[in-house]
Amino acid sequence: MADAKREIERKYEATPETRLPDLTRVPGVSAVVDKGVHELDAVYYDTADLRLAAASITLRRRTGGSDAGWHLKLPVAPGVRDEIGVPLSDTLPRGLTSLVRARTRDTELLPVVRLRSLRQIHHLVDGEGALLAELSRDAVRAERLTEGGGPSAAWDEIEVELADDGDPSFLDTVEKKLRKAGVNPAASPSKLARALAETAPEGAAVPKTTAPPAPEHLRTAGDHVLAYLREQADALLAYDPAVRRDLPDAVHQMRVATRRMRSAFKTFRKVIDRSVTDPVGEELKWLAAELGVARDQEVLAERLRSRIDALPRPRLLGPVRGRLRLWGVAHRSDARRRAVAVLDSKRYLALLETLDALLGDPPLLKAAGGAAARVLPKAVLKDYDRLATRVHHALELPAGEARDLAMHEARKAAKRARYAGEATTPALGKAARKFAKRMKAVQTVLGDHQDSVVARDALRNLAIQAHAAGESAFTWGLLYGQEEAAASQREAELPQVWAKASAPRLRADLSG
Repeated sequence: MADAKREIERKYEATPETRLPDLTRVPGVSAVVDKGVHELDAVYYDTADLRLAAASITLRRRTGGSDAGWHLKLPVAPGVRDEIGVPLSDTLPRGLTSLVRARTRDTELLPVVRLRSLRQIHHLVDGEGALLAELSRDAVRAERLTEGGGPSAAWDEIEVELADDGDPSFLDTVEKKLRKAGVNPAASPSKLARALAETAPEGAAVPKTTAPPAPEHLRTAGDHVLAYLREQADALLAYDPAVRRDLPDAVHQMRVATRRMRSAFKTFRKVIDRSVTDPVGEELKWLAAELGVARDQEVLAERLRSRIDALPRPRLLGPVRGRLRLWGVAHRSDARRRAVAVLDSKRYLALLETLDALLGDPPLLKAAGGAAARVLPKAVLKDYDRLATRVHHALELPAGEARDLAMHEARKAAKRARYAGEATTPALGKAARKFAKRMKAVQTVLGDHQDSVVARDALRNLAIQAHAAGESAFTWGLLYGQEEAAASQREAELPQVWAKASAPRLRADLSG
């Protein structure tokens, strides 16, 4: 059984002679309790080319201390990681290796570094004895386990980890006290990173975490487009373990990354060759559709649940909540299994390999070398023209199925135009940001209309099921009528929202 927790900590440089200040003088700290000395022995696993380390991910088997076992740490933010732990075993736990499969793929995980630490632990507690943070002084010895490893290394460090549900600002207060005593933040983000650097064979490359390029380094249209595409590829990898863990909103965010990338391939077809990106886009479309089964079900269930919650009790005839709950659980369970199966599929792993190859050697066209301020607005405005054509077509149609379909097509065009504005904001600034905001408003109206279309289809099926089970279908019919009214309201709102989004000045500003 996996045990997950959020780890928030700070690391500091130290030597055996480093003296800690009196931490009872930190506001809120009543006592510093000595919890003794522990011997820890940890072996860290990675691929031979250190893919996990490059992504700031650690996977280890540790004995000693109070939390012996296997631990996987996934980065959330600087100094913040999610730690998933499972009991000790002699083999790599499948539950943990699956969470890093998007990084490792079919490459073998090997023991790369062994860290043995002598840890002295102190608890910072408040007046009631509640734990505020744990302070550890570690004397660390590192040994490279891979063939041809470099020299061993040794150092001392101090670690302060916030208690569960603690206030992160408490760590700022502790750090202020430590800094005044001459105890400074560690140069390395983790023990593993330092061990890999200090035990590396002579001439070997040390894995470095990738960071987005600074704005001043993005000069051409190609620079900006590639930076955006790499950002989406990174998001795809980052949300993979979150989807596998069934974390809230993870499927949505991963799906958004696939859509943004696919949209960018189309929007910037003058910058990056579509003859190469189109097949990749089709695979991204497949992935988004597979993930969408889970996400769409989640959104729909919440929409119907909120509709039911808003009804007066006399209008709830029959076991309405129970039927919706059973319907939601059944669909969600199937969607969840399907999403995980997709992430374990060879097709998905092949897509990740293809993306690596594409971004490693991008098929840039001549326009990629042009100035961003000249090339990118043309791409954004082309997406706008596409949207304008679809909106005008939808508004010309009478209410009914044909109009529903036309508004759905306009919604997809609005999303693409919005993504184009967001993608070009680093290059075009305020004008692109404002354009994206207006496109998002159009997308929201059209999206809510489409959600109503989908909800009505589900409500009709629920009504049929209720009737077949001898239950009243009154409430489902009532909700169906509400969704029809909501769709009509969105249709009435669209002209006004579109008028703001289609203001000529909005487009003129993009070109400066």
